[in-house]
Amino acid sequence: MTTTELAVPLFDLRLTDADLDAVARALRAGELGSGPLVETFEERFASHLGARHAVAVSSCTAALHLAHLTAGVGPGDEVIVPSITFAATANAALYCGATPVFADIVGPADPQIDPDQVERLVGPRTRAVCAVHFAGYPAAVDRLRSVCDRRGIALIEDTAHAPLADLEGQALGTFGLAGAFSFFSNKVLSCGEGGLLCTDDDEVARRARTLRAAPGDGGTFDYGFDGPRAALLASRLDGLAADVAARRALVHRYRAALARIDGVSVPFRDADVDHSSCYVMPVLVDDPARRGPLRRALRDRHGIQTSLLYPSIHEFTAFRARYGEQHLPRSRDWSDREVTLPLYPHLTEEQQDRVVEAVTEELDA
Repeated sequence: MTTTELAVPLFDLRLTDADLDAVARALRAGELGSGPLVETFEERFASHLGARHAVAVSSCTAALHLAHLTAGVGPGDEVIVPSITFAATANAALYCGATPVFADIVGPADPQIDPDQVERLVGPRTRAVCAVHFAGYPAAVDRLRSVCDRRGIALIEDTAHAPLADLEGQALGTFGLAGAFSFFSNKVLSCGEGGLLCTDDDEVARRARTLRAAPGDGGTFDYGFDGPRAALLASRLDGLAADVAARRALVHRYRAALARIDGVSVPFRDADVDHSSCYVMPVLVDDPARRGPLRRALRDRHGIQTSLLYPSIHEFTAFRARYGEQHLPRSRDWSDREVTLPLYPHLTEEQQDRVVEAVTEELDA
């Protein structure tokens, strides 16, 4: 089997006729820029979160940038971020002239930023903490909010993976000063490219709306959003609960099957699944030396696509050049052993069984 003959892709997107019709109506109405469709989607998404404000922008990176700016992050400041994340989490601090300070994860069963280490890292230059809800599971933002409140710093949530996820019944993205969501093409709720900042703070929302506009419109960054994408998201929002329910069912099924395989473990707990958006399906191989051969065999022999989420970004050349070598052993261990398996709402049980059987065969070899 060649690499182009994928029987089970990592991710797959299906749009309904209703989705296509919604976009067509926006195009026929000529609403190609910001306008009523964007405002309607913002209102619906804010209601979905239980937040006062939602500000749709061009990407999650843009939302993170605006969140940091509205938190007052600037030159000379520090922002504490996890190392197991997409580089945009740290880059948002850099865009403001600040320094990202990398924190380790809790451990292999909980690859979220460690609140205890965060508290130790807070110093006189710390302006904010940015927590990532990795894979759609809640980071300990209740504890982090307490740390931030005591130290007078802002909590920002990178909620790119986690629409319709919660901690103790409260929507992720609503614990801090602002939350940033992603609508990129492979996300749980997607429109191709886009993001959103949510907040309960009226001034943060006002500033974010002002800053997102293009310079010619009195703004700063040209981070605006448009009607066709808002229409697509509004249509897809109707099916979000069903999509997440399907993801959760598949993850429960994966967990039960993978628990019987020697040489691999699954992070998080069974009880966590029903509070997660289940964006991706990460597993850890016991032996890091087997990860590369396993991924190649899954691709070449079985037609199964995998990925790595994430390499520990504190080890990226650009960050090492600026900040030197750092010792985050749990993040390094995760990035050496993690493999991301296929997951999307319409993944069939037959496809899922094929993935599990292939992993079993290759690790038994």
